[in-house]
Amino acid sequence: MLRENISPIIFAVGPLAVRWYGFMMAISFALGASLLIAKGKGKGFKEDDLLGVVFFALALGVIGARALYVLTNLGYFTAAPQNIIRIDHGGLAFHGGLLGGLFGAWLWARRHKLNLNMLLDLAVPGIAIGYALVRIANIFNQEILGRPALLLSMQRHPTQIYGSLIGLSVLLIHNYLARRANNEPGVLFWSFIFYYSLLRGGIEETFRENPLYLLGYVHEFWGYGFFTLTQLITPPLLLFSWWMIKSKKKGSEYPWSLK
Repeated sequence: MLRENISPIIFAVGPLAVRWYGFMMAISFALGASLLIAKGKGKGFKEDDLLGVVFFALALGVIGARALYVLTNLGYFTAAPQNIIRIDHGGLAFHGGLLGGLFGAWLWARRHKLNLNMLLDLAVPGIAIGYALVRIANIFNQEILGRPALLLSMQRHPTQIYGSLIGLSVLLIHNYLARRANNEPGVLFWSFIFYYSLLRGGIEETFRENPLYLLGYVHEFWGYGFFTLTQLITPPLLLFSWWMIKSKKKGSEYPWSLK
């Protein structure tokens, strides 16, 4: 969605500016942490352990998200290295955030002998809500733009809205699956990864204006195209998450578990 004269800043006091992106990120972190701690205490976890896993997962998640974004936009950041730390301007790669957050949660869970599968399941609602909110913030930053489409009077696909709806959709799917009594720990998290990857690769990325690979194709009337980098990694992610769901249902540990 491209809108002229839209400001990424909510308000400014002197040199200090509060931006929509930073505000939505802060709300996402607060909601995600509150949900995980509240539900985790109901599952028998100690509050200190939950606070620790939240801190490690968020810190390494932000680092991973920014690192992957910088690596995939290396030309820009090589020319302007001072902008690497400006995450308030946007530029966090979701897949990098997932990897970093997963690693941070694993470190804390391993050190304190906590059930990583259960912790990851508890994190899903916060991740889904955060994704929905940050995609709205992308509108104010005028990023994650859709491709032009002759079919649409708005000229571009509103991919930020598509992404926000994907976040809400995977939250609804999670809530439905969570009501089932036979879920083994870890099933909900990897189900989230599966459905998120399916919807992101199949909908958001199809209409998002990203660089294309493998003899890329764009249909100018409908505004869809193939293949973005995310679309290329979607099939392996679907296969891996499907395999993890099956292994969790059998009660298997993670392949990298050192228990």
